[in-house]
Amino acid sequence: MGKAKVRVIGGGIGGLTCGALLAEAGYEVTLYEQAQVLGGCASTFRRGPFIFDVGATQVAGLEPGGIHWRVFQRLGLPVPPATDCDPACAVFLPGEREPINLWRDPERWRAERERQFPESEPFWRLLQTLFDASWRFQGRDPVVPPRSPWDLGQLLQAFAPDTWITAPFSLLTVGDALRLLGLGNQRRLKTFLDLQLKLYSQVGADETALLYGATALSVSQAPQGLFHLQGSMQVLSDSLAAGLEKFKGRILTRRRVEKIHTQGGRAVGLTVRDLKTGGVTQESADQVVANVTVQDLVKLLDTVPFAYQQRVSQLAPPSGAFVLYLGVTDAAIPPDCPPHLQFLYDPQRPVGENNSLFVSVSKPGDGRAPLGQRTLIASSFTEAAPWWGEDYKARKQAYCDQALQRLGEYFTLTPETLLHQEGATPRTFARYTAREQGFVGGVGQRLSTFGPFGFATRSPVANLWLVGDSVHPGEGTAGVSYAAWTTARQIRQLTGGI
Repeated sequence: MGKAKVRVIGGGIGGLTCGALLAEAGYEVTLYEQAQVLGGCASTFRRGPFIFDVGATQVAGLEPGGIHWRVFQRLGLPVPPATDCDPACAVFLPGEREPINLWRDPERWRAERERQFPESEPFWRLLQTLFDASWRFQGRDPVVPPRSPWDLGQLLQAFAPDTWITAPFSLLTVGDALRLLGLGNQRRLKTFLDLQLKLYSQVGADETALLYGATALSVSQAPQGLFHLQGSMQVLSDSLAAGLEKFKGRILTRRRVEKIHTQGGRAVGLTVRDLKTGGVTQESADQVVANVTVQDLVKLLDTVPFAYQQRVSQLAPPSGAFVLYLGVTDAAIPPDCPPHLQFLYDPQRPVGENNSLFVSVSKPGDGRAPLGQRTLIASSFTEAAPWWGEDYKARKQAYCDQALQRLGEYFTLTPETLLHQEGATPRTFARYTAREQGFVGGVGQRLSTFGPFGFATRSPVANLWLVGDSVHPGEGTAGVSYAAWTTARQIRQLTGGI
């Protein structure tokens, strides 16, 4: 019998990671990517001398023991070079000129938050306790949520006395924790938490599951941390692609998977269109790994289990993103500018919708711009649906103008310092990533969709697996890599590859 055929749909970080791990394990892996460039929402594009990170601009999990570190150890490849983000982010609240700095050093961060948010230390100690327990739990490779006896066994093995403390908090939100600790009226603290959590969980403190929030708000401190890749975010995708090809896996770009075929409740093949020639082929498969959104997965299936389709249709609409890409001279950047900044403008309006900006600034010599120049990327979450109306061009111009004006309050943006400017919207992301309506960031980490209540890597269709930002633990390159790691283990167990 020949090697099992694994077909991977999508060359984002989740698809590349899962494909590389399965190729290393001896499977015949073919990965299809509709774009020319790998990486999905963590890819790059070039404009003249500038290389812009499309969406993701920072990475967690490169430290020893982190998920990316583990993946590259397994593949026998070096971890891509990167530098610490310290502070991980400088957060500016409305009307304030002094930022809240999220320092990597735990003691420095403790002193910062005590100064910024007096009397809040019990909340931060709770978060750290829950994060430490959750990190130990995740490090034991649980399968969450479980969908088979083997999955359940892996989940139960990951539980230990040092993780039981999380149990009483598993049905609470971050907002619940604030209220229980008598901090529910701390408006400034709540605003800061809403702003940070929107980046990771898609929703604010009142909706974010506490256990997820504890990780999102604690992972930027040592010995973990957030990292800035040398070169660009593309380095991560290229390194994973090298791992896949090292073990004889195939990567086919400009190939769009148009349908997943099922037979008897099992995935058996794909319809694939070559976007260069227009030709269509039918490809058989023993296992199909879909690195797509859960909304796109149900559209690809020729037969969708009713309960699964209903659950997807009832999800809250995911967010889109508006992004402004700028190429600037060094003179535009203030001295000692952090690599990441976050601004909120009107406290009466929600985070996103052009009321907040998350800004990433390249470092001198990091490969994104020539010496003496930098890239500056500003993004804001936005509702996706309005971007498909007839007023698209006017809406895009208004967002660009307002973002540029607001960035000019911190950066020196003049005709002499501003060398390149362009914007991207949900329509842009839909075109280049093939995501429905350009959705980004995955499924919001509410209690109803977090952890045991979230979408599983094991879909209700046999031999069909979901990776990417729709499944636990979701957001970010580290999150999608955990899902890919889990899926590779599940396939190996199912097919006798362990």
